[in-house]
Amino acid sequence: MSTDQITGEGIGARVLRKEDDRHLHGRGCFVADIALAGTQEVAFLRSPVAHARILGRTKPVGREGTIFFAADLCDVAPITTRSSIPGYKLSEYPVLATDKVRFVGEPIAMAIAPTRAEAEDLIEEIEIEFEELPPVVSAEAGRAADRPLVHEQWGDNLFLETFFDSGIDEVAAQASVRVELDVSCARQTMHPMEGKGALAHWDYRAGQLVIHTSTQVPHLIRAGLAECLKIPQAIVRVSPPDVGGGFGYKCLLQPEEIAVAWLAYTLRTPFRWTEDRREHLVAGANARQHHYKIRAYADSQGRLLALDSEVMVDAGAYSVWPFTACLEAAQIGGNLPGPYHLPAYRCRTYSVATNKPPFAPYRGVARPGVCFAMELTIDAIAREVGREAWEVRRDNLVAASAMPYTNITKKHYDSGDYPEALIAAKDMIGLDRLRAGERRDARGRYLGVGFASYTEQSAHGTKVFAAWGLPFVPGFDQAHVKLTPDGALEIKAGIHTIGQGLETTLAQIAHEMTGVPFRDIRVTLGDTATTPFSTGAYASRGIVMSGGAVSRASSVVAERIKRIAAHLMQVRADAITFANGRIYAGQASLSYAEIGNAWYLRPEQLPEEVNTGGLEATEAYKPSVDTGLFSYATHASVVAVDAETGLVEVLDYVIVEDCGKMVNPMIVEGQTFGGAAQGIGTALFEESPYDENGQPLASTLLDYILPGPAELPRFRIAHRETLSPYSAHGIKGVGEGGAIAPPAAIVNAINDALKPLGVLIQDVPASPHRIRAAIVSAGSRSAASNNQQGAAS
Repeated sequence: MSTDQITGEGIGARVLRKEDDRHLHGRGCFVADIALAGTQEVAFLRSPVAHARILGRTKPVGREGTIFFAADLCDVAPITTRSSIPGYKLSEYPVLATDKVRFVGEPIAMAIAPTRAEAEDLIEEIEIEFEELPPVVSAEAGRAADRPLVHEQWGDNLFLETFFDSGIDEVAAQASVRVELDVSCARQTMHPMEGKGALAHWDYRAGQLVIHTSTQVPHLIRAGLAECLKIPQAIVRVSPPDVGGGFGYKCLLQPEEIAVAWLAYTLRTPFRWTEDRREHLVAGANARQHHYKIRAYADSQGRLLALDSEVMVDAGAYSVWPFTACLEAAQIGGNLPGPYHLPAYRCRTYSVATNKPPFAPYRGVARPGVCFAMELTIDAIAREVGREAWEVRRDNLVAASAMPYTNITKKHYDSGDYPEALIAAKDMIGLDRLRAGERRDARGRYLGVGFASYTEQSAHGTKVFAAWGLPFVPGFDQAHVKLTPDGALEIKAGIHTIGQGLETTLAQIAHEMTGVPFRDIRVTLGDTATTPFSTGAYASRGIVMSGGAVSRASSVVAERIKRIAAHLMQVRADAITFANGRIYAGQASLSYAEIGNAWYLRPEQLPEEVNTGGLEATEAYKPSVDTGLFSYATHASVVAVDAETGLVEVLDYVIVEDCGKMVNPMIVEGQTFGGAAQGIGTALFEESPYDENGQPLASTLLDYILPGPAELPRFRIAHRETLSPYSAHGIKGVGEGGAIAPPAAIVNAINDALKPLGVLIQDVPASPHRIRAAIVSAGSRSAASNNQQGAAS
């Protein structure tokens, strides 16, 4: 019997999160909360133009020691993200702009002062002379014949072009059904609750540069900072405090982090920068902007035969470290086939440099756009063959009997029943009832239902990252587990928590393995000086990788506990069990404190052959097959669309998901609902548009619309638990999945609702303006068609 069954605190239990007590009582500690004597605040002068040469820069008289340009940052290297992929072009992202600026918001100078307000006043006194250049404001413009060049030495504006072709021409020629789509996703920013921030100081006692930064990947940031500052990693310590959300934005090395670290290393005084919301909207990492041209071929029943696609990614001005500007396109090419059996596939991708902030991996990394394009394609095929969209999905999804299944792009789906999740979502949303009812509600709004299915590749491992040619390749994650003298358990892992509940779920895994009461388990994460190595929190990997390492280390410590307990109780080690927070041999029992006391304080009580490793262990882990573990889900939505205003209300939203064994179902639901809320933002509200001069048009939250409680439905969720055969406890990742499907599910529902009007939405966000324009356009087409028919008669 597992400890979960006895105490309800192990794997599978809905225990409350350890983190929430401090956060709900306002006791969290973020970058802005850290108080160090003598801290100076940093502000950045950012480019007001999208593309220009810098002809001159002038510091105010008497302020030379408080204002810094690129030339002042001696021996600081630019952020240079290399890749071994053939054809990839290198960009050098300067910490402060050198000869050119390449996007509005690029840092040009920094000022220091006792307060942020004083530093910002200093920024106002700096003079910069520009020679403006024509900007590249879209991926399409970046590929045009008369294009300006973002990086002159390239000769074009392509970071990378990729091409995959399994051979589709013969299959496509035999297809009885062909559909074409032109699909686009708008540019977005990420909006974690806490913006980026960093505080750096010199620790004289340790002889180290210490950086408290809001990051998902502290061990990687240590390596990146050391590279750019040209100093040994041994004298760099990254010690992240609480992090108020990340979503991918905080797994990058930021120019501001390097600048603040340089100040502290050079001047030996604490310095801090915290990003404000306007900085985030103007200069923060951008995401999501894809454009798809798709031709799909199917038989008369809608079975997919081939897919031909061309995709452009508007990648911004520079490659981000460590993921490059091309990760998005790599994910698109590999993931576009989705959860479907696809016999033939061709895909060409273009990662285009533009005069916009650099493109970054955002929750879901390409898959919200991929899912949007593929799921709209499935609905288009269904319309063409005259069947319900869910039926065409069901017939094309990979069957449970085919698992494990390797698809046409070599994605290895480890386990699951994709059709069953779809059918369950159809039944939960009440499709039959909806189809039997009225197509308009009492307010005259059009009603529609939409579906979207996807896979979420989680915990990508060595083989995947090595194939992408990135500057780092993740291998094993490590964790350290220690029983203390008073019987508590300490866990140290190099991953960091960004709101995903790792302090709780890692403790649950350790409890499952050792029986130590959940309340007595302490978790320390992310500090490069005190935790073993991890590449960090990204790609829905934390609970798989660090969870596996904690499980393995806890198992080692548990065996050592049993051997000492067996000696003290004079029984065989296999007679020892853990239950109710104690250690049992039959009816006799010991506390964990008695075991700790024996090892640390009363060694005469120990067996002669005691393991000299003691009551602590460091272990490393990665799954036995490390090409990724595939969670999956189907989302279904019901919407009401007001044809007069273009407003959309999501009336019902259903999620049927499978992430393998759930360590804490409550946390899984929180992750999924939060992701779905972000997905609704992508579907209906969020957009970072730019004008013809490359100026951002959404630089405040008056212009950039985030969904709030009034815009969100009450999500309904059903779980499946198909264990992965490759991971500890059968666990898969789930952190990103909720954000993947909502744009497709909601737009498919909108198109279903507006079918009587001949409207087809193929862009997100499906804003009121876009919906009204589509309705007007459909009306014009209908009127023109009627006029032609009248003239013919």
